[in-house]
Amino acid sequence: MRAIAAMAFKDLRILFRDRSGFFFTLVWPLLIAIFFGVMFGGNRASEQASAIAIAVVDEDQTEESRDFVAKLEAGPEFEITLTDRDQAFESVKHRRAVAYVILKPGFGEAGRTVFWGEPPQAELGIDPSRGAAAAMVEGILMKYASEMMGDFISDENARRANVRMARETLDEDEGMPPEVRTNLGRLFADLDRYMADEAAYADSSNTTGGGLGGFQPIEVERTDVAIGTSRGPRSAYAITFPQGVIWGIIGAAAGFAVSIVTERTRGTLFRLQTAPISRTYVLGGKALACFISIVAMSVFLYTLAFFVFGLRPVSLPMLGLAIVSSAVAFVGIMMLLAVSGRTEQAVGGVGWAVLIVMSMLGGGMIPLFFMPAWMRTVGNFSPVKWSVLAMEGAVWRQFSFMEMLKPCGILIGVGVICFAIGVRVFDWTTRSE
Repeated sequence: MRAIAAMAFKDLRILFRDRSGFFFTLVWPLLIAIFFGVMFGGNRASEQASAIAIAVVDEDQTEESRDFVAKLEAGPEFEITLTDRDQAFESVKHRRAVAYVILKPGFGEAGRTVFWGEPPQAELGIDPSRGAAAAMVEGILMKYASEMMGDFISDENARRANVRMARETLDEDEGMPPEVRTNLGRLFADLDRYMADEAAYADSSNTTGGGLGGFQPIEVERTDVAIGTSRGPRSAYAITFPQGVIWGIIGAAAGFAVSIVTERTRGTLFRLQTAPISRTYVLGGKALACFISIVAMSVFLYTLAFFVFGLRPVSLPMLGLAIVSSAVAFVGIMMLLAVSGRTEQAVGGVGWAVLIVMSMLGGGMIPLFFMPAWMRTVGNFSPVKWSVLAMEGAVWRQFSFMEMLKPCGILIGVGVICFAIGVRVFDWTTRSE
C-alpha cells in the first residue's frame, strides 16, 4: 500500500511541476465554465449582452416608422444599426449583422389605416446559415408592431378618426360598386357608434376594454441574403461542409504540432541536423506536409460533397483560393503551437484549447448571434471566422474576387506571421522537462 501511495504522490508532484498539465487540469475547466456562463446569460442584468445585431433601413421616414425604429432600439432584443439598403445587405452578407429589416414606403400610412387596406410592410433579410434566428427576429418584429397597433386602438380619438378617414376614402373611391359602398358605409357608421358607446361604458365602469382585434400588425417578407439571388444556399450541405472542413483543418494542425514535439523529444530532429540540410528546410518539410494534408483533406471532402450530396460551389477557383489561404493560416498556427510547450501532452493541451476557442469565437461551434456583442467583436481575431467566410463566399455567397481578398488576405497574413514567430523561437534541444 505504501508503494502505491508513493507512486501516486510521485505522479501528483510531476503533475504540479508541469505547468501546462496543472493549468489544463484545474484552471482551464474553470475558464470554460466562466466562458459559457457569460455567453449564455450568466449576467442577465444587462440584456444587451445577448442582443441580436440587425441593420435597420427606414425607407418610409414618417413619424410612425421612426417611432417603430425607436421601439426596436429601446428594447433589449436587438442591437440596431441604422443604414441604407445597400449597406444593410452588405452587413448581413459579410456577417456583421444577423439580419436586416427594411420598413417599406407606406409603412406609417398603413399603420394609420387599421380597419382597411394592407398592413405595414417590412422586408426581413436573413443570413441563411443563421436560419434559427429568422423566426426569432420575425416574432420580435411582430411583438413591437402589435404594441404599436395596441397603442393606436387604445386611443379613442385615433380610432374614431381612423374610421372617419375610412368613410372619406370610401366616398372618394368612384370605382367601388354602389352596393359595396352602401354596406361598408353602414359598417363604418355602426363601428363609430360602437366605439362611442364602448368609451362611455369604460368611463362609467372604470374599466378598459374593446372588442377590436384580429388585425395583422405587420406583414414581413423574408429574403435569404446571397448576392444576386434570393435563394441563398441550395441545400444545408452548403452551410455544413465548410464547418466540417474547418474541423478537419483544426485536427490536422493540432496533429502536426504534436508530431513536431514528439520528433524533438525523441531526438529525431537532433539527428536530422547531421544531414546536409538546414534547419529551415527541416521545418519547411513539416510545414509542407501539413499544408498538403490540409489541402488534400479539403479537396476530398468537397469532392465527396459534389458527387454524393449534390453540393455545387458557385466558383471552383474561389473555393481553391479559400482552401489554400486557410491551409497557409493553419500551417502557421501549427508551427506556433509546436513551440507552446516542451512535451506532447503540453502542446496537445494548449493546441486543442486554443483551436477550440478559435472555433467557438469564430462561429464554428456556436452561432454568432447567441454571443454578447463584445464576444462577436473578439471573434474578428479568430482565423476560423475568416476561413468559414471565405469558403462560404466561394460555395454559396457568390463573393467577387475583390470580396474574397479580405478574408483570404487576413488568413495568409496570420499564417506567415505565426510561422515566422514559431521558427524564430523553436528549440531544437531534446529536453522534455
